[in-house]
Amino acid sequence: MTDSFDWKHAYDSAHACFPGTRRKPLIGITGNFGDKGCELAEGYYQSVVEAGATPVVLPPTEDLDVLTTMLDSLDALILSGGGDINPLFLGEEPSPALHGINPRRDKCELMLTRLAFDRQLPILGICRGCQMLAAALGGSVWQDIPSPAIKHSQDLDRSYASHSVNLADGSMLRSIFGTGELAVNSFHHQAVREAGPHLHVVATAPDGVIEAVESSEMKSIIGVQWHPECFVLRADASMRPLFLWLTAEAQSYADARRLHSRTLTLDSHCDTPMFFDQDIHFDHRDPRILMDLHKMHEGGLDACIMVAYLPQGKLDAEGYAWARRYADERLGRVRQLAADNASALVIARTPAELYRAKADGKHAIMLGIENGYAIGRDLSLIDHFAGQGVVYITLCHNGNNDICGSARPREGEPTIGITSFGAQVIRRMNERGVMVDLSHASEKSFYDALEISSKPVVCSHSSSRALCDHPRNLTDDQLKALARRGGVAQATFYNGFLCRDGEASIADAVAHIRHMVDVAGIEHVGIGSDFDGDGGVRGLASASEMINLTRRLKSHFSDDDLRLLWGANFLRVMEQVQE
Repeated sequence: MTDSFDWKHAYDSAHACFPGTRRKPLIGITGNFGDKGCELAEGYYQSVVEAGATPVVLPPTEDLDVLTTMLDSLDALILSGGGDINPLFLGEEPSPALHGINPRRDKCELMLTRLAFDRQLPILGICRGCQMLAAALGGSVWQDIPSPAIKHSQDLDRSYASHSVNLADGSMLRSIFGTGELAVNSFHHQAVREAGPHLHVVATAPDGVIEAVESSEMKSIIGVQWHPECFVLRADASMRPLFLWLTAEAQSYADARRLHSRTLTLDSHCDTPMFFDQDIHFDHRDPRILMDLHKMHEGGLDACIMVAYLPQGKLDAEGYAWARRYADERLGRVRQLAADNASALVIARTPAELYRAKADGKHAIMLGIENGYAIGRDLSLIDHFAGQGVVYITLCHNGNNDICGSARPREGEPTIGITSFGAQVIRRMNERGVMVDLSHASEKSFYDALEISSKPVVCSHSSSRALCDHPRNLTDDQLKALARRGGVAQATFYNGFLCRDGEASIADAVAHIRHMVDVAGIEHVGIGSDFDGDGGVRGLASASEMINLTRRLKSHFSDDDLRLLWGANFLRVMEQVQE
């Protein structure tokens, strides 16, 4: 008598825990393509299952729509091992020592890796996958390792280690395994030659051959030259920490994506119109700009406020005339940009229109002016710009103008506050529902404006002076005063406003946001990147990397807090002003 399978019990068990539970992260594994079609060694998916994730095999394909659809469903990616990479794809001629290649995999995986990198997916590259990471991200690969001193292709069973590797201090791998030396297996004659601009070397064999690389941009990317998945086949748990790391990163990514799907995310300041004269392509992933439709989609960014930036010019009739023409021209080109991409992009004037755009599956742009120089000395121009949909005007930039004193006056200019004409400007902006933006304003201008304005004010792109002593940043007293009046300060990502010496990173951006929240309160802080206006730091270098900020902030803030930081605070002020 054979045992019968109780299908009903299995079905009920599978669904019993579904309500209210969190889906396991979905990890895609690139399949090998051989004579029998697409296949995958057992160790890969078994290691993923044992780490608590759900594996799915990805077939080789060059169909871009299929690739992007697959990636949109994944929470992490494993680039599996296999044959040699076709050197022609790397701009090289084949070495006599080249082994078998699989061109159907190569082209697909080069595209897949670059697309996954752009989407900020956590990635683990294994053996050939480690080499694929380097090849796809600007590094290079040895077709055959020159003069190795140890055997890199063992005859020993795959589930046993055959040589050691040294893990670099401070590396993710050293943290994951808790040791500086690791025993690994080895099945390769190719290896990473140069890590490239996005990766750095974190492990080497005793003969100096590169055995592992990691992201040099604080991202969830690791490539190892050995085969960690083989150890699971004999119940050896020594490599399990690597798959546990990937599962945790995949869960973090999935959680951040889910939060973005139900949260309106707004970047309150970008300077992309400064690049309009370069014939940029906003509907492409244009490397010349940090904000475009593709990067907004990749980073989960719903909306941004694009500003017409005006450098401070002469305070005379000729200068005023130029400033108005230039502001009108830039604003007009933003509207044309939206019209040219109407299937995916809208111009919004109110918070309600932003929420409607998100519900319709579209991105949105709001209009701003950076430097009240555009007004000249003509109050009617406030009405003119308000009629075009401008939601805020930054009162000044670098250098004093007729409205107020700047945080960075030009040589010979006095330190001043709001002028009598500036007081009229603020009152007129209050009347016309245009937010007063005090980024770039001097401290005296800041406090004067708080007294003059009948509505809350904003700082669209300013960080904390307590953490980085720069006159463009806000002191703790300013942050407290802003909060008392119901305003909001939007942390920005310009290197010089995040740290005074050295290279800033996403960690500095998080530190500024946390400090500003501690001082002003969670309801008075937001995000204004200054992308395309010199904003962008390591780990947070473009709109595509905004999802990385959410992943890091989730360690410190609740989902409700993140909703406030990502736009609700700023839009609350906008609604109050627009009333």
